[in-house]
Amino acid sequence: LLMEGSHFLVDESLLTGESVPVLKAPTSGEPLEWKRPGGEGTSCLYSGSLVVKGHGVARVMATGARTELGKIGKSLFDQPVEETPLQREIRNLIKFIAIGVFLICAVVVVIYALIQRNWYDGILAGITLAMAILPEEFPVALTIFLAMGAWRISRENVLTRRPSAIEALGSASVLCVDKTGTLTQNKMEIQALYSGGETAELHSGKATALPDNFHTLIEYGILSSKSDPFDPMEKAFQELGAHGLKNTEHLHGDWILEHEYSLGTELLAMSHVWRSPDGGSFVVASKGAPEAMIDLCHVNESDRLILEKEISRMAQEGLRVLGVARALYSGPVFPPLQHDFDFEFIGLVGLADPIRPGVRDAIRECREAGIRVVMITGDYPETARAIARQAGLSQTAEILTGSDLDQMPESALKERIKSADIFARIRPEQKLNLVHLLKSIGLVVAMTGDGVNDAPALKGADIGVAMGMRGTDVAREAASLVLLDDNFNSIVHAVRLGRRIFDNLKKAMSYLVAVHIPIAGMSLAPLILGWPMMFYPVHIVFMEFIIDPASSIIFEAEEEEKGAMKRPPREAGAPLFRGTGWFFLLLQGFSVLAIVLMVYGWGLGYGPEGIRNGHGGPDRARALAFTVMVVSNLFMILANRSLTEPLWKGLQKRNRALWWVIGGTGTFLALVLYLPGLIHLFRFAPLTAGEVLFSLAMGAISVLWFEAVKRLMARR
Repeated sequence: LLMEGSHFLVDESLLTGESVPVLKAPTSGEPLEWKRPGGEGTSCLYSGSLVVKGHGVARVMATGARTELGKIGKSLFDQPVEETPLQREIRNLIKFIAIGVFLICAVVVVIYALIQRNWYDGILAGITLAMAILPEEFPVALTIFLAMGAWRISRENVLTRRPSAIEALGSASVLCVDKTGTLTQNKMEIQALYSGGETAELHSGKATALPDNFHTLIEYGILSSKSDPFDPMEKAFQELGAHGLKNTEHLHGDWILEHEYSLGTELLAMSHVWRSPDGGSFVVASKGAPEAMIDLCHVNESDRLILEKEISRMAQEGLRVLGVARALYSGPVFPPLQHDFDFEFIGLVGLADPIRPGVRDAIRECREAGIRVVMITGDYPETARAIARQAGLSQTAEILTGSDLDQMPESALKERIKSADIFARIRPEQKLNLVHLLKSIGLVVAMTGDGVNDAPALKGADIGVAMGMRGTDVAREAASLVLLDDNFNSIVHAVRLGRRIFDNLKKAMSYLVAVHIPIAGMSLAPLILGWPMMFYPVHIVFMEFIIDPASSIIFEAEEEEKGAMKRPPREAGAPLFRGTGWFFLLLQGFSVLAIVLMVYGWGLGYGPEGIRNGHGGPDRARALAFTVMVVSNLFMILANRSLTEPLWKGLQKRNRALWWVIGGTGTFLALVLYLPGLIHLFRFAPLTAGEVLFSLAMGAISVLWFEAVKRLMARR
């Protein structure tokens, strides 16, 4: 509580996110009600604030968890980190399959032992079936996809703190952005000038050549500021002067500051009295709130109306307006009050936190991708509306304020947040409440922020995105992702990669489910039909050498599907596979199983050797069926690389891992078919060239039908 103070300006951006300092007024007693951070003219000071001007004496009223910072920290501690829908789905799928596998394997061991009178082969059959069905690749593929996704996203200047957020990125449906530091650059910049009835717009804020009639305005704005300022607005004057007044007579580095009149609650203006080296009269430069400067300069009624109209125009554009004035003084003693000088009004200066480059394009891309962008800020509604208009967020956006949120019942609020794009004067706990409300209506929420006040909402969102350069440590610790360059465009790149990663993960999971069907079927079908075992554990291990790198490396490296950022995000909680998806991947698996089973049966009774000798050999049949299985596996990989493009087109895409797997598989298949020691280990018989070609053809046929289905789906 500020008990005594003079010209006490405090930067509360750590708590409010707003870069403009606020003026504090001392009080003689404790207030009846504590004001929230960001209040102008209050006597409440907060831990985490930075005094930028003035001096004072304050009484400590709360420490630790009872401070505003402490309350934010407590809310962070109380929030659990939730699993993503995909993590829950895969965990439940694995649990379901594992329980079923153990039951089936136990039955298989008993039945095989009772029918064949061979417990040894029965146990081998059970182990083989367990190896064939157990989906151990699912968590491995998920882990590798997320790890590689984190690496790929880091190349777009986005650091991943929680890999699970990468999967959620692909389904983000609403992006809640903080105004200051996210859409804007978190600094003040002069964007508009008014002097002598003329206006100038400075969109860059660093004009290299100012019109002559605005030189005096900037000159006296600099003279009324600190020589080495900390205040963001005074920094803006210095920056513009360094560029726009370079090599002119309007910069006075050799002038001496003789006296200073500080900003006060009675008069929102400050003045500096300067003495030039050549002597003569003292030069007085003043700047402050426009109404204070109009009063200080005793502006007549007609000029006042003109100025008020210009001030209103600038304010509607979201600018913070300052007035600048000058005076000459030649007395021996400086007067006690600024009103005692004979000031002349020079003009108005409009300052704003400028929009980041590329924000408009990024928001447009989000809109095309079906992602709704919502601004949540602690700033005033009109300022927020002006920034939203500049960023291309919305031209006629509906605005809800913090007081609206307090007064509305939850049911009505859920309806209003479906259409409102701007939330202004929002407190930290209200940001978190908004995130929870958006999640409750079925949206996947990504939240950006940089201040301590954003931390609870960052942690509560499905995807929390913190600013890395200007952001606080608390915000970075609470977030899932950190933008290393503080660039809003990096969020869009991350969403694009998130969609690519999810699409490729879906392809990998589809392949894993489909490929396990023929492996499990050929482990179980011979037992049911009374045929010799086709698969032994060694065959399953060989297949895993293809399946594991395919599901984790080949599909992970695939390029994004065409139109990935032109389609709406997937629904929150939507399953990995829907009805049609399950149908096609099961059809893939069972079609391969049917071909392999047919070839194995044909090899047992009617193979080439069987035709000549009157019987089929199990070793030759096993070699034929295994070769068909391996070839169909490779074709299944090729067919699933894209869900829309044909296989031959996919071969033109660069994927080094694919050719390493295909080359390695062909080499090792040749070794196990013809190397004497390996033939015995795998229980194979050597195949003729005709049999090898026959196996290749059957393996290709078992999968290529899927290409016709993809073509029909693409046409639809």
